[in-house]
Amino acid sequence: MSKINPLQAEALKAPVTKIEPATPQVNKPLAAKPAEAKVAAKKASTPASVAKPANKIIVTKPAAKKAEKVAKPVKEKTPKLKMERDSFTIPKAEYAQLYVLKERLVKLGQPAKKSELLRAGIMQLTTMTDTALKAVMNKVPTIKTGRPKK
Repeated sequence: MSKINPLQAEALKAPVTKIEPATPQVNKPLAAKPAEAKVAAKKASTPASVAKPANKIIVTKPAAKKAEKVAKPVKEKTPKLKMERDSFTIPKAEYAQLYVLKERLVKLGQPAKKSELLRAGIMQLTTMTDTALKAVMNKVPTIKTGRPKK
């Protein structure tokens, strides 16, 4: 369903006015000329069932009332977050710690995914002061990046 623009919304709010149907007007025959009189005489001699009406009367029906539509409240859409997929290398011992943390959170009644744990860690790192961040990063050993050879 398409959205309603402001002009349409105002039209919906405006009161509905009833339009009266136009009264049908019947055309009066004009004075017949002598040549037309002969043709009219022939038509008059034909049976009524065969004769066609000369003028059609068109009667217009009044416009049907449309149900007033109530505008629905517009929900504010939050912008969709763009996701970034990435791969990285992590030691098995630290990777196992993710599962230990997941089990702790399940026991606390707050289950979480690995990605949520990583995001929570990033949030904590961003709130640290420069000296605290430097101290924590000195504790993290540097590892060789890339895929291991088979």
